[in-house]
Amino acid sequence: MTDPANRNREITAVVACFNYGRFLEEAVESLLSQNGGPPNVIVVDDGSTDEATIAVLDSLPPELEVIRQPNQGVSAARNTGLMRASTPLVLALDADDRLARGALEAMRAGLDENPTAGFAYGHQRFFGAMNGVMKLPPYDPYKLLHRHLIGPTALTRQAVIADTGGYDTSFEYYEDWEFWMNALAHGWRGVRVDAITHEYRRRAGSKLARDRSRYRASRRQMKAKHAALFRQQRGLARAAGVPAREQLIYRAFWGPRPVPPMVEAWLYRRLWPSRPARSRTTER
Repeated sequence: MTDPANRNREITAVVACFNYGRFLEEAVESLLSQNGGPPNVIVVDDGSTDEATIAVLDSLPPELEVIRQPNQGVSAARNTGLMRASTPLVLALDADDRLARGALEAMRAGLDENPTAGFAYGHQRFFGAMNGVMKLPPYDPYKLLHRHLIGPTALTRQAVIADTGGYDTSFEYYEDWEFWMNALAHGWRGVRVDAITHEYRRRAGSKLARDRSRYRASRRQMKAKHAALFRQQRGLARAAGVPAREQLIYRAFWGPRPVPPMVEAWLYRRLWPSRPARSRTTER
């Protein structure tokens, strides 16, 4: 029987890092301070060239595994760590983000209560340039085809990685959304837990902001790869009980994203305004 105080040793967290040394220690600390004890942590240095980042990588606690590789992109870096993991549960965390307190406990409970689910995720808290909570909807395979409703971080069964082969490195943008779509294509579904699990750092000029200009191209790439799933979307909607009106909203709005990026960015700033920086303790 697993020791409850050390239950997270059945989890491996993979942190992909490229020149994010100024944030990496926060990401690692958020993992090591989880209820149930620290998980196994693999940090993949994706060819960092920044001297400060290299110094931080060299100073990480010895119980963490650090893998260094030439720069290949975030998908390849995550795959390197995931293929190294030997635990039944895995999780990917970007080096500039944080795992919320109690996140592993909440997501693990979600998987325990739903033994056929392949992964569990929760709500997101923004911090940095935007602040506040984004409540994500419950898992719905139809809605997943048209909206990235999971985010990059979820507690995932190793079997999902084995079936999908990990992240598709041909996707330069929205690679995490495609990963969850690929999991669906392989018969896996997820479960959302009603807890904040992922703390998403928002920064001016961040990858998320740059991705907006590539959204439509990435979506076309996903629709081409997963054409069989999109042909099944009406059946998925019926099985999930998605009303016709809501289906239309997802097809006509969430999928094509007709609102100009500048307008969307303005709306996000109104919904989750910035505020003076606070410590992680006072952000709660």
